[in-house]
Amino acid sequence: MIALSLAEIADIVGGQPHDTPDLSVLVTGPVVIDSREVRQGSLFAAFAGERADGHDFARRAVEAGAAAVLAARPVGVPAIVVDDVVSALGTLARNVVERLGTTVVALTGSAGKTSTKDLIAQLLERKAPTVWTPGSLNNEIGLPLTALSATPETRHLVLEMGARGIGHIHYLAELTPPRIGLVLNVGSAHLGEFGSREAIAQAKGELVEVLPEDGVAVLNADDPLVRAMASRTKARVTLFGEAPDADVRGENVRLTDDGRPAFALRTPTGCSDVTLRLYGEHHVSNALAAAAVAHELGMSVTEIADALSGAGTLSRWRMEVTERPDGVTVVNDAYNANPESMRAALRALAAMGKASRAEGGRTWAVLGQMAELGDASLAEHDAVGRLAVRLNVSKLVAVGGREASWLQLGAYNEGSWGEESVHVSDAQAAVDLLRSELRPGDVVLVKASRSVGLEKVALALLETTEGEVAVR
Repeated sequence: MIALSLAEIADIVGGQPHDTPDLSVLVTGPVVIDSREVRQGSLFAAFAGERADGHDFARRAVEAGAAAVLAARPVGVPAIVVDDVVSALGTLARNVVERLGTTVVALTGSAGKTSTKDLIAQLLERKAPTVWTPGSLNNEIGLPLTALSATPETRHLVLEMGARGIGHIHYLAELTPPRIGLVLNVGSAHLGEFGSREAIAQAKGELVEVLPEDGVAVLNADDPLVRAMASRTKARVTLFGEAPDADVRGENVRLTDDGRPAFALRTPTGCSDVTLRLYGEHHVSNALAAAAVAHELGMSVTEIADALSGAGTLSRWRMEVTERPDGVTVVNDAYNANPESMRAALRALAAMGKASRAEGGRTWAVLGQMAELGDASLAEHDAVGRLAVRLNVSKLVAVGGREASWLQLGAYNEGSWGEESVHVSDAQAAVDLLRSELRPGDVVLVKASRSVGLEKVALALLETTEGEVAVR
């Protein structure tokens, strides 16, 4: 964060100083919401959460080096007291971003946001200092925290934006006004909250509505609901995808023998070949989106292709591929799940399993609930179970309660009547089953919504092996 005095911060957020004998003290460290992350000169933002109230840790934060606390009430240590800490944090972030003058790239979509954000960050970092959203901290707290971590040297600020309802994207975009706005897709994630894909499109499209006339809306040419957002922006539109009229497009898309996408990247300035380190054909769209952003910011097609081919996964538990010493490959994609990402992961598993099947290995899909699907939940879980059978996945392990039973039922109705599919009660039961049955050459995909906590299965499978594991 740029250095600001307590007096300046109080003025920016409209707060009242309390127990601050010296308002000239500078905040020079990061803004944090966890007292354990405080560094010298930090500003500690105190939130009252479901499990803990940050105000109770205010003294600990100051003792650890925080210059002051941003709080909703006096806390007995130097503090700026405001009516609403969330709102104040956002106001501070907007002020800092405006002072920095950095180029803000914002992206949203139903699936692939974090993977695409990570790709964009790795591309732009080659060009100039870049700050990006860590993990999936894409809400009204996480986004300002990321913006406030920018420094005067930061040239690109890449921000992932999530939405829980109409108006959320607009609010976030107003906090950190982007010059480039990217919309990836409109899918079924959060269908239970929004009610329809059209409502989801309405929410996601708020991003392009706030772009300035000299800005750029980067839209998915292969998604009709996203392509239609061109009419909702006054910014210049650039299209990405595999469609023939896409400005940045992928041609001759294929998978390598081990399931990694390869394609020819074509931009208005030329063409170059790309082979991703990531697994699954769904990453082609993510890579093209990142390429379109990089092209808009002045990178050549050769630079983009080279950076994409070298880019890896920055965020945990997203198609994280690890090979055990005994030859079992674990694919930890357990951070989150929706119907689109579940189908993409299953297809990636099927592609990765081709080589293993030739050597006697099998593919395992360890799947759990996809949350927030509303009335579509039964049909979507049934469809995923059926797809696992159609893709010839060797073993389906459905983990959990009602939704998991629907996964298993879908597989059964598609023709998986023997031992190809099984329903287990919880993560530990899945671990016990896998430990007893896995053999060298097997590939195991683990995926579910974040609330299920299915990453425990993948981590347990890796902890049981001796020696070091190789992360691909």
